[in-house]
Amino acid sequence: MNQKTYNVLFLCTGNSARSIMAEAMLNTCGAGRFRAFSAGSHPTGTVNPFAIEQATAFGYSTSDLRSKSWDEFAQPDAPAMDFVITVCDRAAGEVCPVWPGQPVTAHWGFRDPAAASGTDDQVRHEFAKVCREIKTRLDIFCSLPVDKLDKLALKRELARIGEVQP
Repeated sequence: MNQKTYNVLFLCTGNSARSIMAEAMLNTCGAGRFRAFSAGSHPTGTVNPFAIEQATAFGYSTSDLRSKSWDEFAQPDAPAMDFVITVCDRAAGEVCPVWPGQPVTAHWGFRDPAAASGTDDQVRHEFAKVCREIKTRLDIFCSLPVDKLDKLALKRELARIGEVQP
């Protein structure tokens, strides 16, 4: 019996840190069950090197990661999303494109580690902290019996996960 692979899109404003780390992590821990993508409403065009460092430290592949616009995923030939999760406040409040197939949507707010200041070690510490918070929520998400829940139940569960304080 073939199990469905669910497409998940993580959205942020710049698509340089939080959404990138979430994409890398879910593509590893959810391999075969979930396929993750990330995008931004106003992408920076570059992936933050500290995000790459954190994803690599957790053992996640970063070879295909790039900062891109959410417009790519609103195109007719884009993969249909089952879930769209915003990971920063600014993207959560923006008017998003209409996603084909009416995916389940949720908001999981995380501090922006790319806005951290200080020494490289202090910024690295902030990235590591946010990366662990994302991983905590993804571990819970991956444990959900997605194929057994209807859309309303999934929306409630994703909202609950978004409230988890790691």
